[in-house]
Amino acid sequence: MMTSVLEGAPLEGIRVIEVTHMLAGPYSGMLLADLGAEVIKIETPEGDLARQIGTRYVGEQNIYFASMNRNKKSICLDLASDEGKKTLHALVNESHVLISNLRPAAIKKLGLTYDHLKTHNDNIVCLAITGYGLDGPYADKPAYDYVIQALAGVIALTGEPDGPPVKCGYSVADNITANMGSLGVLAKIIQGKGGQIDLALYDTLLSHMNYLAADYLNGGEEPKRYPGGGHPYMVPAQLFPTKEGHIAILISHDRFWRKFAIATGQQRWLEDERFATAAARLENRELVIDAIAALFQTQTAAHWVELLDAAGVVIAGVQTLGQSLDSELTAAREMVIEVPTPDGTMRFVGNPLKMSGWRTPREKAPSLGEHTEEICNKFTRA
Repeated sequence: MMTSVLEGAPLEGIRVIEVTHMLAGPYSGMLLADLGAEVIKIETPEGDLARQIGTRYVGEQNIYFASMNRNKKSICLDLASDEGKKTLHALVNESHVLISNLRPAAIKKLGLTYDHLKTHNDNIVCLAITGYGLDGPYADKPAYDYVIQALAGVIALTGEPDGPPVKCGYSVADNITANMGSLGVLAKIIQGKGGQIDLALYDTLLSHMNYLAADYLNGGEEPKRYPGGGHPYMVPAQLFPTKEGHIAILISHDRFWRKFAIATGQQRWLEDERFATAAARLENRELVIDAIAALFQTQTAAHWVELLDAAGVVIAGVQTLGQSLDSELTAAREMVIEVPTPDGTMRFVGNPLKMSGWRTPREKAPSLGEHTEEICNKFTRA
């Protein structure tokens, strides 16, 4: 009977095999490990390329790698060899999930699909995370987050209208695909049936264009950029520069508009038919935005946040990542965790899921091949 290394975990008893590298696959596996699944990461003797990314280390622990591989075990296997395949199949026989994010040709060559593995365990769930899917005309094109953002229309929508297109500031395609992969795995586990999950970064990012895509598909109009990252349907809903610093504000309905106008001493905007309603503000976007922009230039971001937050308006100052990580809100949500290692404490962003009766374990990312002997002896013994 399969058991988990943790007691009382949400995913107690679930065993996951990872044949992954870099970001999307490892992060998907880590999300499951954070919930108590036993995640066994299979690496080549050279290790996941992520172990060499960046220049920051704590002892021998690479920060980039460690940020997406906590709470896992690592074994070294040559999956192209007969011995490696034998060990893989022994693991598959006693596991629930296999996650891979290699190129489709490599996934198929190494036998990491459900069609290859079902004879060893017909309940195994095989999640293949690729750029463009396991099959099709783009299947074996190399794919990274940058080009996926470009192809899915995200970059074209980011930036100022009169400036160049801009990439989103973090690896959005990789991260959301990792989340979607974990969701798909859990759906199949709940269903109680094995099978293949074919998950493409391109498909996932495109699906996140939801209402913008629906507008184009049903009206034929390309979405466009607005100053300050303005919302296509709500005004004001964007970034504004102030006397010092920037603010983000979103007024989604007329009750918020009333609070905003009164708090800022602009009651006249409640009577002016060009400003008074959400529909009018959308129709007169440029006029309204210019008036609000002039107002915000008279005081600092800190002033406007204090004033409008107290009035119940949705507003925030624009923070750097460092300011966010050091903030009172992050501390209150316990979103920075400490992971002890033999070389010192490492700090990371924690799992956002807060569950009654469960706290995410804080085991360091494994050293390369740290658990090879333990796992191979356990699963390949006669």
